[in-house]
Amino acid sequence: MVAGIGSRFMACFCDTLIQAALFLLLGIAAVSMIGGSNFANGPSRGAWLYGTWALAALLFAGFCVYWGYYALFEALWNGQTPGKRWAGIRVIKDTGRPINAFEAIARNLVRVIDSIPGLYAVGIITMLLNEKSRRLGDFVAGTLVVHENKGGEPELFFNTSGKSVALYQASRLSVQEINLVEAFLARRLEIPPALRRENALRIAEMVAARLGVAPENRPADHEDFLEMVVREFRNQAHYREK
Repeated sequence: MVAGIGSRFMACFCDTLIQAALFLLLGIAAVSMIGGSNFANGPSRGAWLYGTWALAALLFAGFCVYWGYYALFEALWNGQTPGKRWAGIRVIKDTGRPINAFEAIARNLVRVIDSIPGLYAVGIITMLLNEKSRRLGDFVAGTLVVHENKGGEPELFFNTSGKSVALYQASRLSVQEINLVEAFLARRLEIPPALRRENALRIAEMVAARLGVAPENRPADHEDFLEMVVREFRNQAHYREK
């Protein structure tokens, strides 16, 4: 399920508080450096050089906190920052796959534009104008933000359009077989890419053989095929055991 403005705002608010705390620590460090130097006793060359390098280091650290906070966490935490993890949301590619470092950096470089003229006005307007609540950074990086189910079972999401229609006679599958497909689709973000592709191929071949679907009659992307099968099966009134 795509995350809306409310949950994304809560995540951003939490992350902003963390950034503010980091900036506060940098400010305290700056005061300590200046107070601990001999600069106050006179503008000696050594004090001047010390102050210059200390200021440069603090400015660099501030730059990393402002620009690198989101990109670093999203790249290392599989699309999440502390705020996003608290809000139960995650950044993924618009194909449903995990983002990489390039996409994490790209979407956050545009954050400064999304925040113009303040309080993320451009980003909020952009999110309101598209059905997947994507800000400019998401369009640039090809990403979107989705909810994670906080219960025991991951939430099933679809990359294929709801308008995609396939007549594979999916009702011939058993409930156990469709449960296997749904379990894979729900947990695919947690599976390493290579293993995920292998499992998608194996399950798609099993389903295709069960339904008698030739390779040329199904999407080249195995996950898209599985999604269409599940969607068709769900449209049957008796798709789930009570």
